[in-house]
Amino acid sequence: MPKIVLTDVTKRYGDFYAVDHLNLVIDDQAFITLLGPSGCGKTTTLRMIAGLETPTSGKITINGETMFDSETGINVPASKRKVGFLFQNYALWPHMTVYKNIAFGLENLKDDMPVKASEYYRLTKIQDAFKNPKKLTKCFTDALDKDNKVDKNKALLYIMDEFKLSIYSAKEIFDMNISSIPSDQLDDFCSKKVNEYIAKAQAELTRLENNDYEVNDKFELTQNGQVVEKNRHLDKEEIDLKIRHVARVVKIGEFMDRYPAELSGGQQQRVAIARTLAPGPKVLFMDEPLSNLDAKLRLEMRSELKRLHHDTNSTFVYVTHDQLEAMTLATKICLINNGVLQQYDAPLEVYKHPANLFVADFVGNPSINFVEVKATQDGTDNIHLKMFGGSIDALFAPNTYTDLAKLREERDEDFKKESEIKAKNKADKKFVEKSNSDKEFNYHINTIAGQLDSKEERNITDDDYVIAIRPEFIRVDDDGQIDSEVYAALPSGMETIVKLRIDEFILTSVIFGGVDYKVNSKAKLDFIGRGILLFDRKSGQLIAQGQLSITSINNK
Repeated sequence: MPKIVLTDVTKRYGDFYAVDHLNLVIDDQAFITLLGPSGCGKTTTLRMIAGLETPTSGKITINGETMFDSETGINVPASKRKVGFLFQNYALWPHMTVYKNIAFGLENLKDDMPVKASEYYRLTKIQDAFKNPKKLTKCFTDALDKDNKVDKNKALLYIMDEFKLSIYSAKEIFDMNISSIPSDQLDDFCSKKVNEYIAKAQAELTRLENNDYEVNDKFELTQNGQVVEKNRHLDKEEIDLKIRHVARVVKIGEFMDRYPAELSGGQQQRVAIARTLAPGPKVLFMDEPLSNLDAKLRLEMRSELKRLHHDTNSTFVYVTHDQLEAMTLATKICLINNGVLQQYDAPLEVYKHPANLFVADFVGNPSINFVEVKATQDGTDNIHLKMFGGSIDALFAPNTYTDLAKLREERDEDFKKESEIKAKNKADKKFVEKSNSDKEFNYHINTIAGQLDSKEERNITDDDYVIAIRPEFIRVDDDGQIDSEVYAALPSGMETIVKLRIDEFILTSVIFGGVDYKVNSKAKLDFIGRGILLFDRKSGQLIAQGQLSITSINNK
């Protein structure tokens, strides 16, 4: 499968930048989720890779082949990029059966492709079926109905699935009435059939060889050691084998004769996936494909998509605004905001080490707790904090050495360079200034009066920082150092989400296990673990991960 590379890709509409200088490498067989709030540029990015949207500038390559390049004028159409699409609307033909819906694209497919020895393959696979009398017999016994008669449709499905045969080969075997053959005669019958089909296969091979063809281990025709390619349509055997293969993958083999209206939402989704997979696309693009399903079915389909990715070894690019969906499915998350890439990492890396305040705020359910602090460093590794309006003094011990003064100098230097670049760009007559300009990183602080929005802040000073604490790092314990009050408790059986009030601030904790807390009851808490995060307030960037310990509490 191919590697996808986006180099400095931009898409703008006038002075609105939907995607702003995006650089991205999607490795072979990866499952990438494009994640972000509505309107951030996720779908636009997907459509540009797929060829449904033309970038304003930049370059896109798939498997080393240039699909788009603004400098050279290359723009390969979507139909030639060999990619598959799966969208929110399944777009199944209502007047066609499931089989016909999947077959539609295959029947209309015409491309340069190897010529297959389809009949030779078919005869060889039938041999394999007769070489396994027990498995073959089981296909019939498993298809018995309540009247002890063989259900033909079930038997055909079992034969196709067990021996990877087309419907035509399965019918040929079924018509031999194997279920009526006495068990003591079955082995002899199957042995004769093996010899019969060996002879038929040999005759077909001889016919091909007389036409100067050979057959390789993929059942492709070769001449002088080279695979014979031809611009052609797929034959009916190839089409049926592909349909049966994808039907097995997504478990819809029994629905082939039904119409979309006769299927549930989840079954329709599987049909749409099968139709997309059938032509064997290089890459599978999915734009919020589960959004029409109910919560329980979405969870089930997530598991199916993850298994599908493993089974097909394909490259998946998946758009979602649901961070839980992104976390559970992806090998890597590409988090975008306002058209700008915020972080591109493995899901747990994004969760544990968010690159900035936006990432920390967006990823995680329940949401992370933000606490504004004043921070000073006394020349040691430790960082002294004043929290909750100065009512609590704490010590932050970074996991790795952190020099706040040096980091501030580097930050200010970066700000200076950014300003110089902006000034230079404005001097360029071809430059289009971004109307949806990037704002300071915003985050939310929960209080009893509601959420405070950080963008409403006054001037930010150099000693302003933000501590971010995941709910699992707040422990409610009788021996805790900080007094709090239970503002709300939401037990769900496996865990309980507890809202804790400290002065006018609200913190969220997750307690694992079937426990409950009474509203307005007193509770003591501690901050635990070495996964607490410190962010620079001016830049919004992550500074360090570490441990937080309380040094004193100043009661008001």
